[in-house]
Amino acid sequence: MDNIEKISQKKYGISRKLSNILTHGGGLLFFMVIQLFPLYWLITFSFKNNVEIFAGNVLGLPETLKFDNYQAALSNGDVMRYLLNSTFITAVVIVVTCILSAMAAYGITRMRWKLSRPVLILFLLGIMVPLHAVLLPLFIVLNTVKLIDTYWALLIPYTAFSFPMAIFIFNGFLESIPKEMEEAALIDGCNIYQTFFMIIMSLLKPAMATVAIFTFLKTWNELMFATTFINSRVYRTLTVGIMSFTSQYKTDWGGAIGASLLIAALPAILIYVILSKQVQDSIRSGGLKG
Repeated sequence: MDNIEKISQKKYGISRKLSNILTHGGGLLFFMVIQLFPLYWLITFSFKNNVEIFAGNVLGLPETLKFDNYQAALSNGDVMRYLLNSTFITAVVIVVTCILSAMAAYGITRMRWKLSRPVLILFLLGIMVPLHAVLLPLFIVLNTVKLIDTYWALLIPYTAFSFPMAIFIFNGFLESIPKEMEEAALIDGCNIYQTFFMIIMSLLKPAMATVAIFTFLKTWNELMFATTFINSRVYRTLTVGIMSFTSQYKTDWGGAIGASLLIAALPAILIYVILSKQVQDSIRSGGLKG
């Protein structure tokens, strides 16, 4: 009887483990399909023409791969120029935001001065300011100093609006770093600048990856400022360039637009894949703590 009970318990344990594996595996597979389906749809959409899209083959594979869509987007649609503009603006904004906001957060968190807390609150209040509320004042200021229709018309507002969230992230991460590391560096003869750039900056890499991703997505996908402050095709970003493909009477969704949408989405996917580990380290280390 004991052997029979042991065998039955063993079979029950195996069946229970198998049931758990199937349940969790099925749930993960379901969520994976939900997450990857938009990417699948975008890829297939970029290789179709208007006939396939509007004739019932919206979700299926394209009958023939329309590589001409990408040729039309890159050559006739000036997508390469818009892509380079977006890449340049986004890269500059990310670098400037990461360096300046890290320095500001270090000064607020580590240095003793009376207004450190009010200054931090002032920066964090910027998170609550909507873009629509500052659109007209910004346009007037930029137009007054003759910066409309230049790269500066986007670089300055994008960097300024990226500061609050970046300082919030860096501030939470810096609070989790022991002060003894800086004290040891000062004892070894490092000044405040050497301590920050040689020690603190190396420890802030996970938080910088988080800030870089947030800043990238915010800058790369921004449309309102880019539409209002830029008129010339020379300085247009990718989002404005894609929007210009639409017309009042006809829109070639299965041509340059579909290919351009995929081209615009690929950098965001690559950035997250490259920096995802650092973002996870930042979250585990307290990089998103209040």
